[in-house]
Amino acid sequence: MPTFRDIMRRFCRARHGTTAVEFALIAPAFLATFLALFQTCIFLFAQMALQDAAQEAARYFLTGQAQKGNWTSTQVISKVCPAVLFNCGNLYIVVQNSNSFSGTSTTPPPMYSNGQPITNYAYAPGNPGEVMVVQLVYAWPVISGPLGFLISNLPNSSAEMMGVSAFRVEPYS
Repeated sequence: MPTFRDIMRRFCRARHGTTAVEFALIAPAFLATFLALFQTCIFLFAQMALQDAAQEAARYFLTGQAQKGNWTSTQVISKVCPAVLFNCGNLYIVVQNSNSFSGTSTTPPPMYSNGQPITNYAYAPGNPGEVMVVQLVYAWPVISGPLGFLISNLPNSSAEMMGVSAFRVEPYS
């Protein structure tokens, strides 16, 4: 009858299944890191697309196209929304004007009030010579990672994403 010592010696020398055991130990951490990296890359790519859309929206106000056409916020969003990445119905535009750059605010607008989503934002197209700030705001859905990776800062596991542009409106006729 083998002793406990013999059993342990045989166990320590056995090499069958070591790869499977090592994979089982490493795989969860590897997959969690991979998912976190993938989600962060997609988030940053979408952030870049939203910033490009904000620049495009700003050009409509900068050149007076939006003001002369009496465009509503919905019309501007429909012209600039990168629909491949975003649900355009959940994209909001904030348009503010001021007499100087120091009088403007580029702080992110709140997206929720007492747990309820805010859907109406300031929309004040400027006149020639005024300083304007155009912000596109979106609640990006986030999937929490298996090891607690979470970039959400809003209710419903979403992260606030914003593209912003500040400029002085050109003279237009």
